[in-house]
Amino acid sequence: MKKPWFADFNLLLVAFVWGTTFVIVQKAIAFLEPYSFNTVRFFIAAILLLFIVYFFKRISFKEFRNKHLLRSGLILGFWLFLGYGFQTVGLLYTTSSKAGFITGLSVVLVPLFSYVLLKQRLDWQIGMSSVLAVFGLYLLTIHDRFSLNIGDGYVLLCAISFALHIVFTGKFAKSFDALGLTVVQLFTVSILSLITALFTERWQGIFAMNMLLKSEVITALLITSLFATALAFLAQTYFQSYTTPARVALIFAMEPVFAAITAFIVLNERLGSKALIGCILILFGMILSELKYTDVTFKKKKRVGF
Repeated sequence: MKKPWFADFNLLLVAFVWGTTFVIVQKAIAFLEPYSFNTVRFFIAAILLLFIVYFFKRISFKEFRNKHLLRSGLILGFWLFLGYGFQTVGLLYTTSSKAGFITGLSVVLVPLFSYVLLKQRLDWQIGMSSVLAVFGLYLLTIHDRFSLNIGDGYVLLCAISFALHIVFTGKFAKSFDALGLTVVQLFTVSILSLITALFTERWQGIFAMNMLLKSEVITALLITSLFATALAFLAQTYFQSYTTPARVALIFAMEPVFAAITAFIVLNERLGSKALIGCILILFGMILSELKYTDVTFKKKKRVGF
């Protein structure tokens, strides 16, 4: 059985990948609109994982006949799509700093949803760690007066969607093959993104070779499809079965920290004292949640393969 700390370490790597690719995605969506970009990104990622299934794990194709796996993957893909969708719409009306903070509120939403939906107990240590992380997110992302508008409401719906995605991943990952479950949810996000792009964007960019062949778009699609989507969501689905949703949310709170560090290194964006303190508080909150976790055990599960 995987040790919880080993699972947490790999999930931290997922947050690292997401945080460090944020700048790359920002450059790409200047040429290819967000839903169109996600259509291609998630489709390529799903195809890459299907190649792995075909060449290395052909037995996993039998998993796709399982209606329960298909339903679970559709549910995960639906909440993941809504998270990206509400965030994209919200950014039309609010600032990226406020969006980053409100999205981070999933840190406190996940334990509550886990208690209601999965009957997992509310732990004081996780609660204190979550409060520290949220306060750290505020210092890291909010640099001016905090006021609310309609965009913030959309981003709050985004936070709820991402929180539910984490909670349901924790529920389904224990029952199904991680590879098959990830493929279904990635295809779901790609299809829903395509449908949305057809009604809200200049979707022709999805098929325009002059747009797809731009160096910024190619680089972003290759890196995000392989590392930030295929491998990242596969790792989340697999390793989350060895930890709790609340701890995953805390670990993923490190994403804006990695994004800020990347922006500092790549774009020379300055990190002020408040932002540095915020990073430290998020890190401290994550470490605090680790201190008494070694005695938590998880039931061994039955499933096929990775």
